[in-house]
Amino acid sequence: MIAKLTRKSVLALLILAASCSKDVVNKSNIPTRPGGDTVKLNIPVTLDNNNLLLGNPTTANAILEEDFLIDQYFYIESYSKSRAIPNWTSWHLQSEDYNGTAKRQDDFRPYTGLPAGWYAVGAGDFNYASNGFDRGHNCPSGDRTSSVAANSSTFYMTNMIPQASSLNQVPWSNLEDFIRSTLGSSKEAFVVMGSYGKGGTGSGQTGVKETIDNAGKIVVPRKVWKIVVIIDKQDGDLARIHSNNTTVIAVDMPNRNELYTGSGKATAWRGYLTSVKNLEDSVKANTSFANFDLMRNINDSIKVKLKAQIFQ
Repeated sequence: MIAKLTRKSVLALLILAASCSKDVVNKSNIPTRPGGDTVKLNIPVTLDNNNLLLGNPTTANAILEEDFLIDQYFYIESYSKSRAIPNWTSWHLQSEDYNGTAKRQDDFRPYTGLPAGWYAVGAGDFNYASNGFDRGHNCPSGDRTSSVAANSSTFYMTNMIPQASSLNQVPWSNLEDFIRSTLGSSKEAFVVMGSYGKGGTGSGQTGVKETIDNAGKIVVPRKVWKIVVIIDKQDGDLARIHSNNTTVIAVDMPNRNELYTGSGKATAWRGYLTSVKNLEDSVKANTSFANFDLMRNINDSIKVKLKAQIFQ
């Protein structure tokens, strides 16, 4: 059972943690409001294991309607009011996060922390029978098994996109498994997932769908992407990210069900590898995020080299 913590006591714990040799964000305990939504904590971005350590890709904040920053404690996201899906979601990952005993909660639910008047996507708005799209997690359930609260947080509908089922269940799931197996107990990663564009194909459906639900409020993205920055698990995370000791994985995948139903290269995530630089250029060309930067907090000379890498 998770202990009830007040905001004051949690902040005190964070201050105490910050005085230790390794500044770490503890993702195993989380305070909640009576309604179940997380209390937003102002966690310094320089702390090791911070979900936004690489930087805020779009400089999202709590004012912009199309780049609305939500801190869910176990991950951080930029949300779009008009698209009713996240622009991107960012989180830290290490073995303690995914080797826990918490089971998959499957408690899909609307997030009640959106501003008044915003459409809150409900669990039933993704009707697979009628549109062929999965409720595709951005931050995966499998990445958050350290506690029931951690796993449950991934089932907010603000963490979901309409994702082609064969994409979600085959190459995307395989990529998530590959990341966790690569980290093992000796490495850690900073992960960012997002989507852009409009129009995808669902399972058992004909033609491209641009929106789903009866009111057409939820946009179906055209592309789904992810980057993973992997380093050895030690102290001083940001200072240790260099071009000669860091592995970068970046994929950019069409949200089209028919591409992933056969066999061979087309169904494998490795067939969609790209560089972070190419990914950023695609996002900039298809969104209003002209200053999109997935490594904003990394030294310029280092990130130029990292952004050119294509995983082998």
